[in-house]
Amino acid sequence: MIDLARDGDLWIVTLNRPKKANSLTSEMLSRLIEIADDAAGEAKVFVLTGAGKVFSAGADLDEARAGLATSPLWEDLSGKIAALPSLTIAALNGTLAGGAFGMALACDIRLSDPSAKFFYPVMKLGFLPQPSDPVRLSTLIGPARAKMILMAGQKITAEEALSWGLVDRLVPATDQKEAVVELSLAALEAVPAHIAGIKALIQP
Repeated sequence: MIDLARDGDLWIVTLNRPKKANSLTSEMLSRLIEIADDAAGEAKVFVLTGAGKVFSAGADLDEARAGLATSPLWEDLSGKIAALPSLTIAALNGTLAGGAFGMALACDIRLSDPSAKFFYPVMKLGFLPQPSDPVRLSTLIGPARAKMILMAGQKITAEEALSWGLVDRLVPATDQKEAVVELSLAALEAVPAHIAGIKALIQP
């Protein structure tokens, strides 16, 4: 359910559970954490994407009811991705929802299919978001817009997400692989210490 394609220093991780809208199980989250750990010493570019028409609907419903919605695995994963000393790209092939926000927010760059929707229904579901998600979301789009998503439960379009700064470029899912390669060229030609050094200067 998690596919890893390694092309030299370019790692592409695909959520591959399209019949369930790439909803995430604890097993999938654990595997993503393992891959992020491995990538820390090997990948110059780390890419997250999904199979099918949805990036991820968040937590698997059955496991969410059993406690996955508030599991520390989400925060562990987003923290691992944020700490990677590489260029990280979320190639959002479709809608991003719920707990899956964390891994996308932790990336350096976010591409989105123009048809994607973005929503994080924690107010409706009665859960608190993972601790770092509101902070990263607010940093990207500002406190009021973060509250529109997290508190007012608004579902926003890809065009809104682009204008707000939640995503950086709209790219149809069919063209995202090519776009990722183009964005990766400079980092793939650099030495790892240079990539990490520039990233450290940008990040607070």
